[in-house]
Amino acid sequence: MREGARLPGVDDGGDEPEPIVLHVDADCFYASCERLREPALRGEPVVVGMGYEADETVGAVATASYEARAFGVESAQAISSALERLPRRADCADRPDLDEDATGYYRPVDMEFYQSVAADVRTILHECADVVREVSIDEAYLDVSERTAWPVAEGFARHVKDRIRREVGVTVSVGVASTMSVAKIASDFEKPDGLTVVEPAAVREFLAPLSVDLLYGVGPVTARELRRMGLETAADVAETDPKPLVDAFGERGRELYERARGVDDRRVEPTGVPKSFSRESAFDASLEAPGPKRETIRTLAAAVAERATREGALYRTIGIKAVTPPYDVHTRENSLPGPVDDPDLVERTALSLFAEFERERVRKVGVRLANLEFAAGEQTSLEGWDGEASVPVGEDTVSTDEQSAGRRRGGQSTLVDFANDEHD
Repeated sequence: MREGARLPGVDDGGDEPEPIVLHVDADCFYASCERLREPALRGEPVVVGMGYEADETVGAVATASYEARAFGVESAQAISSALERLPRRADCADRPDLDEDATGYYRPVDMEFYQSVAADVRTILHECADVVREVSIDEAYLDVSERTAWPVAEGFARHVKDRIRREVGVTVSVGVASTMSVAKIASDFEKPDGLTVVEPAAVREFLAPLSVDLLYGVGPVTARELRRMGLETAADVAETDPKPLVDAFGERGRELYERARGVDDRRVEPTGVPKSFSRESAFDASLEAPGPKRETIRTLAAAVAERATREGALYRTIGIKAVTPPYDVHTRENSLPGPVDDPDLVERTALSLFAEFERERVRKVGVRLANLEFAAGEQTSLEGWDGEASVPVGEDTVSTDEQSAGRRRGGQSTLVDFANDEHD
């Protein structure tokens, strides 16, 4: 399917059709990333902990796989509490009392690695939609109204899911609806790996039986108050007099009433200007020959430079990514003395940075432009900075060579950051 084309069945005449919004939500994203790196973890209980280190009991649960949740492990739970419910598999050798089938794998947060995988997903989302609103590292809204039509919207959403699974290796759940709030609810409906389509005429029927805590924007405190008012389901909220809701919750009460009726006039809009542009390409199998890899780097460099030119962006940083088996991520980048728009320089720099991986087995490569500026300046090449067209490109300024050149642990984050990963 050509990404920019409308699918068959799109009616370009008559009344304007209802928007088609996709809410794409990765399933247990951090755990899924760990399984990319360690395929042996697939199907096993996996707990990813913030502030956790191997053999320690401190920290808090950032993500628990569905297998781990079956043992009572939950988001934001203390690691010590999680270990009481699900001991570590690694402790079995020293504790013969443990049942191996009732143990799991614990891993510390590796935010840099997760962001790298998320960037792969974002690339696909931006190729599949004209408008993308990125909500968090594992969640986004897409407006695909110009790409498909309601009769074939399910097929389009499945195409997005399949591309992410095939090219990145993680699963996502997708909700399809005419509004952002209903699409969000729909994406949670059949997790994991779910796909729920709510056509415009079916919105009220879909929402009516849902408990109030499943409504968009309703947390535990609001749900308790709604139940105290005798409102148990979305249908109850939709059919009540909105005045008591406004009295209890202010203007948000009116919004709750509208959301329960399926009314949401918000449009999918991007959040701010992009911080970087990147393009990546995966090989069918780990590739060792240098020729095809270099040609792929050239193609990606041209594509990402063309996007920067098209969107009027200058860039200060040029980088590459190489993923080697099993899933070790290596990044290299060069910072320039000033912002440029120079496609030839992008290609030369990318090839130079990639040189050390030319004869290694590589499963994926990428080119990235960062430190973007969207000013109206006319500086378009490096000559304007010092009268010369060349800069050193042999020294990388960022390296992730820790633990098999791919694993940098930690990352500046808080439990608030991880909360978005735990609604799945």
